[in-house]
Amino acid sequence: MSADKNGFWLSFPVFIDCESLSDFLVERLSAGHQAVLDDLFSQQCIYLDDLAASPQQNIQAGQNVRLFLSEHHEETVDTGWQLIWENDEMMAVFKPHLLPVSRTTRNLYNTLISLIRRETPYVRAHLLHRLDTETAGVMMVAKNSEADKKWKPKLDQLISRKIYHAWVDGSPQWEELLFECELSVKTGSAIRSQVYVVDPQCLDLFPKPKLSKTGFKVLRREAGKTLIECQLFTGRKHQIRAQLAHLGYPIIGDKVYAHQGYYYLKRIDEGLSRDDLHTLGSPFHCLTAVKLRLQGGVVIELPASVKPVKL
Repeated sequence: MSADKNGFWLSFPVFIDCESLSDFLVERLSAGHQAVLDDLFSQQCIYLDDLAASPQQNIQAGQNVRLFLSEHHEETVDTGWQLIWENDEMMAVFKPHLLPVSRTTRNLYNTLISLIRRETPYVRAHLLHRLDTETAGVMMVAKNSEADKKWKPKLDQLISRKIYHAWVDGSPQWEELLFECELSVKTGSAIRSQVYVVDPQCLDLFPKPKLSKTGFKVLRREAGKTLIECQLFTGRKHQIRAQLAHLGYPIIGDKVYAHQGYYYLKRIDEGLSRDDLHTLGSPFHCLTAVKLRLQGGVVIELPASVKPVKL
């Protein structure tokens, strides 16, 4: 799959024989592109092994389908996801920084779930949980709808431990800290998605307080920054980011929780410059899900091929 200044290319490896190329594509394209599939065939925008293809053409495992969308454009992102572990029902994958997990206003096909559905035999794969677009790391994916229905309601039983690594500004005075608080959105906040540690003196400003608990441990200290291990005991929205910022050690590159959210709002209004990214310290917030422990004692960690963030 690649972007082109005049359009967008999609590539589909064929894993199972199919009697109709049209049927194969209908299952893999968005509703909007399904609607113009006949036009794409007539305009010779669809190729099978680099030859113009027809709708009722048979396709076989090992072949490759390519499709050109002349009017479609997507934001360039890191599409280098990796399969880490799998069984009959699920897989664990690595998601890079800045790759959205699912459809956004800018990306329809350059997303983690779309890539998995195209690049593996699991065309009906489903995300079992989510990571923010800027967060990298280990994620669990159901291989089909049946596995999704079975495991998503039991996610707390499936995943018994979650460990993240975060690079933060500053150097904490503690080596280890168990931090508990309530988190909530805040009435009047300039950033509606932001959550805050609840101030007990102003409870009326925090309409949805939820208990959150994280264990923090210093792993390495460098000039002006610290690598911290974060173990989640609850799974609240933005939990690690909001708690570390409240403690005075915002995650490097965090546009919402560092610099009072200034760069988040600036990105919306006018975009960010190189100088802005230099001030932030990274083009993305430096938070990575590094380890999951599953039911039955299976431990899934980032593979050695995943290079750590260089700051």
